[in-house]
Amino acid sequence: MLTLRLDTQLEQTINTLSHQMGISKSELIRKSVIEFIERLEKPSPWDLGADLFGNYASGQDNLSSDRKVLIQEKLNEKHKK
Repeated sequence: MLTLRLDTQLEQTINTLSHQMGISKSELIRKSVIEFIERLEKPSPWDLGADLFGNYASGQDNLSSDRKVLIQEKLNEKHKK
Protein backbone atom coordinates (compact mmCIF):
# COMPACT_ATOMS: atom_id res chain seq x y z
CA MET A 1 0.00 0.00 0.00
CA LEU A 2 1.27 3.44 -0.91
CA THR A 3 -0.06 6.87 -0.06
CA LEU A 4 0.72 9.69 -2.44
CA ARG A 5 0.09 13.43 -2.30
CA LEU A 6 -0.56 15.15 -5.61
CA ASP A 7 -1.10 18.77 -6.50
CA THR A 8 -4.61 19.66 -7.64
CA GLN A 9 -3.71 19.99 -11.33
CA LEU A 10 -1.99 16.59 -11.51
CA GLU A 11 -4.84 14.90 -9.66
CA GLN A 12 -7.35 16.45 -12.08
CA THR A 13 -5.28 15.28 -15.07
CA ILE A 14 -5.17 11.74 -13.64
CA ASN A 15 -8.93 11.79 -13.07
CA THR A 16 -9.57 12.95 -16.63
CA LEU A 17 -7.18 10.45 -18.24
CA SER A 18 -8.41 7.49 -16.22
CA HIS A 19 -12.00 8.36 -17.13
CA GLN A 20 -11.10 8.71 -20.86
CA MET A 21 -9.21 5.40 -20.82
CA GLY A 22 -11.93 3.61 -18.87
CA ILE A 23 -9.57 2.46 -16.11
CA SER A 24 -9.22 3.29 -12.44
CA LYS A 25 -6.84 5.97 -11.20
CA SER A 26 -4.85 3.25 -9.45
CA GLU A 27 -4.46 1.30 -12.69
CA LEU A 28 -3.35 4.42 -14.58
CA ILE A 29 -0.74 5.25 -11.94
CA ARG A 30 0.41 1.60 -11.74
CA LYS A 31 0.89 1.44 -15.52
CA SER A 32 2.70 4.79 -15.51
CA VAL A 33 5.13 3.68 -12.80
CA ILE A 34 5.82 0.39 -14.61
CA GLU A 35 6.52 2.20 -17.88
CA PHE A 36 8.79 4.69 -16.12
CA ILE A 37 10.80 1.89 -14.49
CA GLU A 38 11.12 -0.01 -17.78
CA ARG A 39 12.48 3.09 -19.47
CA LEU A 40 15.06 3.50 -16.71
CA GLU A 41 16.26 -0.05 -17.20
CA LYS A 42 16.75 0.28 -20.97
CA PRO A 43 19.66 2.44 -22.07
CA SER A 44 18.79 5.05 -24.66
CA PRO A 45 20.35 4.98 -28.12
CA TRP A 46 22.53 7.87 -27.00
CA ASP A 47 23.78 5.92 -23.98
CA LEU A 48 24.57 2.91 -26.16
CA GLY A 49 26.67 4.93 -28.59
CA ALA A 50 28.04 7.65 -26.33
CA ASP A 51 31.64 6.45 -26.66
CA LEU A 52 31.31 6.50 -30.47
CA PHE A 53 29.95 10.02 -30.83
CA GLY A 54 32.18 13.02 -31.32
CA ASN A 55 31.51 16.30 -29.61
CA TYR A 56 31.92 19.97 -30.41
CA ALA A 57 35.02 20.36 -28.27
CA SER A 58 36.89 17.47 -29.87
CA GLY A 59 38.94 19.71 -32.12
CA GLN A 60 38.29 17.35 -35.02
CA ASP A 61 36.65 19.01 -37.99
CA ASN A 62 36.08 15.77 -39.90
CA LEU A 63 33.61 14.06 -37.55
CA SER A 64 30.64 14.34 -39.90
CA SER A 65 32.45 13.71 -43.17
CA ASP A 66 34.53 10.76 -41.91
CA ARG A 67 31.97 9.40 -39.45
CA LYS A 68 31.85 5.89 -40.94
CA VAL A 69 35.62 5.48 -40.87
CA LEU A 70 35.89 6.91 -37.35
CA ILE A 71 33.11 4.67 -36.02
CA GLN A 72 34.67 1.62 -37.64
CA GLU A 73 38.02 2.48 -36.04
CA LYS A 74 36.35 2.86 -32.63
CA LEU A 75 34.55 -0.46 -33.04
CA ASN A 76 37.76 -2.17 -34.07
CA GLU A 77 39.55 -0.76 -31.01
CA LYS A 78 36.70 -1.85 -28.76
CA HIS A 79 36.74 -5.42 -30.05
CA LYS A 80 40.53 -5.74 -29.68
CA LYS A 81 40.28 -5.27 -25.90
